[in-house]
Parts: sequence; structure tokens; C-alpha cells
Amino acid sequence: MVKMAFVGAGSTVFAKNVIGDCLVSPNLHGMEIALFDIDKQRLDDSFKMVSNLNEKYQAGAKIFATLDRKEALKDAKYVVNAIQVGGYDPCTITDFDIPKKYGLRQTIADTLGIGGIFRSLRTIPVMLDICNDISKYAHKDAIFINYTNPMSMLSGAMQRYTGVQTVGLCHSVQGCAGGLLNELGIKDIPFKWKIAGINHQAWLLEITDKQGNDLYPLIKQKANDPAVLANCKNDLVRLDIMRNFGYYVTESSEHNAEYMPYYIKDRYPELISEFNIPLDEYPRRCVNQIAGWAKMREELTTDKQLNHNKTGEFASYIIEAVETDVPYRIHGNVLNTGLITNLPKEACVEVACLVDQNGINPCYVGDLPEQCAAMNRTNINVQLLTIQAAMTLKKEYIYQAAMMDPHTASELSIKDIKAMCDELIAVHGDWMPKYN
Repeated sequence: MVKMAFVGAGSTVFAKNVIGDCLVSPNLHGMEIALFDIDKQRLDDSFKMVSNLNEKYQAGAKIFATLDRKEALKDAKYVVNAIQVGGYDPCTITDFDIPKKYGLRQTIADTLGIGGIFRSLRTIPVMLDICNDISKYAHKDAIFINYTNPMSMLSGAMQRYTGVQTVGLCHSVQGCAGGLLNELGIKDIPFKWKIAGINHQAWLLEITDKQGNDLYPLIKQKANDPAVLANCKNDLVRLDIMRNFGYYVTESSEHNAEYMPYYIKDRYPELISEFNIPLDEYPRRCVNQIAGWAKMREELTTDKQLNHNKTGEFASYIIEAVETDVPYRIHGNVLNTGLITNLPKEACVEVACLVDQNGINPCYVGDLPEQCAAMNRTNINVQLLTIQAAMTLKKEYIYQAAMMDPHTASELSIKDIKAMCDELIAVHGDWMPKYN
């Protein structure tokens, strides 16, 4: 009986997606599923929900919930991670409020920027502890499937500093090409695509019809039509990036607005409305989710006829491909072992991977278009310095990561960057290790 451990199982809605996908997959029936979280109430909620799905779909899974991480990880061949260290209150609030005092505004703050840096610094130590337990207690061939952001920094730290086979997964790749065609009103054209880069900033390098005809000329024509753009109000940043860099980028416009120095600028406040940039978007989402949880909780935990339609999340497909040795292609975040030849070898890159009984097998890409690689490197600089800070506990690397961040550096002086970092370190308190 193959075992999966879900770390951070109190993320009940996401647990439904990943575990529900396993329970409705006939090849995975009979699994053992261990749910782990530090929040007993949320853990109990997820256990009830998963148990109801298991019964409804007659999946024959052996399910248990535990507050003991070692027990959850014992003999697990697959470990799915969805933790959030520090939660919305206090840490996300801190990540937004203190930078705002210095005039630095953010949208999501979970991947790059000052918010991504500090989310990494409080999360990397926990992830390394989890990997240490995986090495001690899990199956010898365990695969660590990470869904927690900041994806590149967390996955990269584990890939470089632990011996645990780790892949980072994000759902921004799966819907990228189809979403672009749909929003531009290009319908009924079967298509294929190629994507590579880094997480949240991977590039749609090729998009063709089934006969191999390039669809980019039509896409760019549509993206310059004011009538079409009227229906693309939530994606104006990405379309602007495509006009100026030649390629469409995977993650949403509200994310990418804060990964570059061009869109959120105190000197040009009109850009916020021009590109429809939702400042403070992530705190709004958190507040709404917290407010709506009571109603959602009732449905998820008590409805014994709760439906689940298989999602596009890659986790269940990875498990099924390894267990059946029927290959499946995913896009994963993996260490750049010569995969993208004009990005640093220490970087965590997002590329196509073939999964079979040998595990995760990343595919060679070669050079990205130079302008795309150049943009990726501005983000990788921040990622590598943040990992360096976490591994050395030297405050100077925190400063340098923030100084190299494209958005932060475009808005603040070095003096203010260092003062802001010092204040964030102080307010985070025990959520972070002590830095020298």
C-alpha cells in the first residue's frame, strides 16, 4: 500500500483538490493517506472532508490525521506540502504594512519582492526541518511535492541543501496558453505550446496550431486591438510585457506587476489605473476567505455527497505515473542542472519534466531568448541572495536581496531598504531565526 503524507492538511480546500484527485483515480485506490497540521480544528475538518470523499468514491483509502509530523511521514513515498508559516495574521499583515510605511506597495507579496523575501526567511528553516524528517522516517525513494510559495526560493533551498528528491508545482503553467487564447477571443483552434523559465515568470516560448503554424502573430494582432483589450482588463500587465519582450508570461498580471520595476511606481501613480493593478490584493483575498470559511466549512465537512471533479493539479498524476510507470509530462520547478543554459546553475527553473517509475526527469531547454533570460535573472538574483541569507543567517544578505529586488530598488534608497528590513526583522520576532 503506497503512502502519501499531506503536510499542511489544514488547507482544506487545497487538500480537497490534491487528495480528491487521488481518490477519484482508480489506479490510486487503496492508498494510505496521512494528514498532518499544527491546527487541530482545521486538521479535523480536512479529515472529515477526505473521509467523506473516500466513502463516496469507494476509493478504499486508509486515512488518518495526526499532529505528529514524524508519524505522518513514516514510510511515506509521497509528501505533499502546503504549509504557510506565520499565516495571514500576523505575518502577511506585517509583510504589507511595514513596506507601505516606506512607500513600497505590493499586490500579492508571496513570491518575490520584500514580501517574498521575508516569507522565504520564515519558511525555509521549517522546510529544511521537514526534509530532515523525510530523510529519517519516510520511504527511501520519497518524493517531496512542494506547493508552498515562494516556490523558487523554497524548492531551490531544498534542492541545493538536502538530499530529498524535491519538485515544486504551480498551476500557472497548465492554463497559460489556453487562457491567453480565450481572453483574446481566439477560439476553436487546437493548439500546442512550449513553456520554460522560472516559477511565476516562465515564458510561452512557442504556441502553434496542430499543423505547426505560429499563433503568435495572430495573438499580438489581437493584443493591440482596443476592442479586444476592453475584455482583458485583468491581464493588461502581461499583454504589455508581451509587447515589449516578445513573449507572454505564465503567472497573472497582479503577480507580475510586482516582479518588475515598470508598473507600480510612486512617480507615476496613473499606471495603477492604466494597467488595472490591484494593490493589496492578497490581504483582501485573505480577509474574504476567512469571512467565508464558516459557510464553506459546513459544506466541506458534513456533505457526504460532496462532489469532486479531477483538477489540473499535477500531484496525483505524478504519483500515478511513478506507481504505474506510464509516463506523464508535467511542468516542475527543479534545479537548473544545465536545463536552461543561459540561467545560473544554482537557480530553480520551471521546465517540462517526464515522470515515470524513475521519478522526476527534467527536460533540456537550451537558451531562452536573451531578453527573457535577462528578466529571469533579475528575479533569480533575489532568490539566490535570499537563500544565502537563510543558510548563513547573515543580515547583509537580506539587505542585498532587497537591494537587488527590481520593484524595491526602483522605489527606495539603500538607506530606506536597510531600515525597512531591520523593522521587518524586529517585528517578525520568533517567526524567523536570529540574524547576525
